[in-house]
Amino acid sequence: MKNIFVLYTGGSIGMTQSPDGLRPDTAIVHTALQPFAGQANFHWHICNPLIDSSAVSPQHWGEWLGVLERVLPEYDGVLVLHGTDTLAYTANVFALSLNTLGKPVVLTGAQIPFGTNGSDAPNNLATAVAALLRDDVREVLLAFNGKLFPAVGSSKTSTLSTDSFTNAHFGEWSPERPAPAFNGLPRRFDSGQRVAALLLTPGIGVKAAAHTLRTFPLNGAVLMTYGHGNSPADIDLLDAIHQFTSQNDSRLVLNISQVPAGQAAAVYAQGSRLRASGAVNGGYCNVETATALLRLAAGNGWTAADVQQELQRLNLM
Repeated sequence: MKNIFVLYTGGSIGMTQSPDGLRPDTAIVHTALQPFAGQANFHWHICNPLIDSSAVSPQHWGEWLGVLERVLPEYDGVLVLHGTDTLAYTANVFALSLNTLGKPVVLTGAQIPFGTNGSDAPNNLATAVAALLRDDVREVLLAFNGKLFPAVGSSKTSTLSTDSFTNAHFGEWSPERPAPAFNGLPRRFDSGQRVAALLLTPGIGVKAAAHTLRTFPLNGAVLMTYGHGNSPADIDLLDAIHQFTSQNDSRLVLNISQVPAGQAAAVYAQGSRLRASGAVNGGYCNVETATALLRLAAGNGWTAADVQQELQRLNLM
C-alpha cells in the first residue's frame, strides 16, 4: 500500500461548533480517512495552530513548504487539508515552488464540515485519495466536488455551491496534459516578499493603484486590468509603473485581466502603453497564479524575461 502524508492545516473541513461559532478542531483526524484505511497508510501532521484559511499568510506557506520538502522523499504522496477561502492561492504557491519528485500532492477541503449533515467533505476526500492512489498523477492538483484541477490557474468561484472551484484556462486535469517540468530558474520561497494585487475600477481605482506603487514598500505588484489587459491612458499610472519597474530588474508589475476567463494580450493601445511603461503581460494568469509567480520572482531575482519564460513554461502565454 502507498504511504500518504497528510498535512492538516485547518479550514471548514475539520471545524466543530464552539460558543463563538465554528472553529478548527482535531476530531477529524480519527474519522475522516477511515473509509480508505485499507487502501493506503496515512500519516497525519497537524499544524499548530490550525487556522481558518482566511488567516493564511506567506509565513504559513513557507512553513508548510518546508515540511513537504522534508517528507516528500519518504512518502508516495501528500494530501493537504485546507480551508476553501485561500485553497487556490496555496495550491498555486505549492505548484510553482515545490519539487514534488514526481509524486502527487493533492489539496482539498470542504464547504460544510465533516460529520455535518450534507457535508461535501466525504466526496472531496474520496476524490483526493483516488488521485493519490493513481500512478499517473505526478504534480500538484486541487480536488473538489468529484473533479481534479491543475493547481495552476485554479480559483474558488462559488460560496453558494459545493461545486466551488474551476480552472478557467486549463479546465479539469487530464493525464494527457501533465504539468510541465521545472526549468532552471531558482524557486526558493521567501515569505518576506511583499506582493500586492491592485484591482482597477472606474474612478479612484487607477489613482489608488498609482499611489500604492509609489508609496508602499512592495517587491512586486499584480495589476488587474480590464478586458484584454487594458487600462485608462492615465499618465500618473503609467509613470508610477515606469518608476516602480526601473528601480530594480526584479521589481515587476504583472498585468493580468480581471476577467475570470481572460487574457492580458496588449491587443489595444491602452494595453500596449502599459507594456511600454514596464508592465509584463501576464497572459492567461489569474490572480492566484500571478501573486504566487511574483513572490517567486521577487524572492529569487527573476527578471521580466524570466517571468515571461515561466509563463511560457506554464502554457499561460
